Amino acid sequence: MDVQVLEPLGARVTGLSLDTPPDEATVEAIVGLLADHGVVHLPGQDIDDTAFAAYLRCFGDPVFTVGETPVPGFDDLNVISNVGRTTPPRSTFHVDTSYVSSPPAYTSLRAVTIPEQGGQTVFTNQYRALDTLPADLRARIEGRRMRHVVTGVDPGESQEKEAWHPLVRPHPVSGRDTLYLTTPARCAEIEGMDADETAETVAALTAHSTAPENCLRHTWASGDVVMWDNGTVLHAADHSGVVGDRVMHRGMATGYAAPLTGTLSE
Repeated sequence: MDVQVLEPLGARVTGLSLDTPPDEATVEAIVGLLADHGVVHLPGQDIDDTAFAAYLRCFGDPVFTVGETPVPGFDDLNVISNVGRTTPPRSTFHVDTSYVSSPPAYTSLRAVTIPEQGGQTVFTNQYRALDTLPADLRARIEGRRMRHVVTGVDPGESQEKEAWHPLVRPHPVSGRDTLYLTTPARCAEIEGMDADETAETVAALTAHSTAPENCLRHTWASGDVVMWDNGTVLHAADHSGVVGDRVMHRGMATGYAAPLTGTLSE
């Protein structure tokens, strides 16, 4: 397994085939790369959904967002596609399923159909975002939690729809402090702030996090598998200027040996 560290985040891993599930040492190495660098790019993976799902199960129990479209025959995976749409999909920077008390640690996409043009996925370095926050903004959020709420899908009556998470938290694997937020529509309330101050603070944090110097743009190629740590990055698809079909299969895993209770939520 050969690793090329990218800037300002991410690592490209070659010499690893996902035809069969990786061994324990390889899984531990990938977990470490995700904790340190946020994103792992595994190019040249000529695999099907059976192998993809088996790979993801190495990183914890599968997580499926109720309300998403499942991959036929694979209830733990969902389809992300622009096929048949009259308007492009919308995507804003976010973390996946943060409105539950223990969000999935990891998300991965398998490239199924690559468009002729466009369709990049953009990731942010939330370690760097926190480290470079203006001092007054950092002081404003230190020790505060934010209430994340569901939008865009209907998880059903029996499912969680909101959860409180610290804005600054130590990552469960690396121990480094990271800035934890999601798309502004899901950032309903910051502890001790009214609605206007919450919106103003979220806007400032989002603008800072998604500044170009904090971002990695991934251009998809056939055979790509990309995995990321929802505790250390925001992500968004860039649907502007896409030409042709773009189809991805997505899976999520609980991850982390210890539960997130007490770090991501209380």
